[in-house]
Amino acid sequence: MAQQDTDQSVNDEFIVDTEDCEEREAAHRERGTSRPITVHGNPVLHRECKDVTEFDEKLAQLIDDMFASQRTAEGVGLAANQIGVDLKVFVYDCMDDEGVRHVGHMCNPVLDELPADRRVLDASNEGCLSVPTAYAELARPDYAVVRGVNMKGEPIAIEGTGYFARCLQHETDHLYGYLYIDRLSKRDRKDALRQMAEGTPRYPVVAND
Repeated sequence: MAQQDTDQSVNDEFIVDTEDCEEREAAHRERGTSRPITVHGNPVLHRECKDVTEFDEKLAQLIDDMFASQRTAEGVGLAANQIGVDLKVFVYDCMDDEGVRHVGHMCNPVLDELPADRRVLDASNEGCLSVPTAYAELARPDYAVVRGVNMKGEPIAIEGTGYFARCLQHETDHLYGYLYIDRLSKRDRKDALRQMAEGTPRYPVVAND
């Protein structure tokens, strides 16, 4: 996801992703190799990705490369298919609305269905590294819970509010073949694609044939 406070320690259900953020992100990034970003029109972005079934050094290296690629593109979240890899993995380095930084990764994510009393919509601007230079308002719940496994195959859950909740929903969407522009009205989607066509990405991208 392109850039634009919950105390998780009180609930053992959710991982703590707010501690040692700088050190953890830097360790991943320094082990990784930055890759160019795939953009709208690339087939890998428009279909559901494969589940992660092998939790090995290759997966760990992919996650490192994703953190390096995310930093190069100055993003706050990145899905594996955004660097051309057909696997359900995303990474994030994102602030919530309280200014708390969250850093982590998730494999095989599934978003919880929210009860009606938690579905408070926030129609903020949203952007995407795979739709470079384009932004549009999109209503999403301001709270999200996503469940899956970590790089070791251990079950984890992540809770997000505000901008971080938007990030979790955005990245999970990617892995099921949806870009944020797919959730826009026809007019707004057309405008976003116009913005993309007229803009110049500030990071390396994979040109579509």
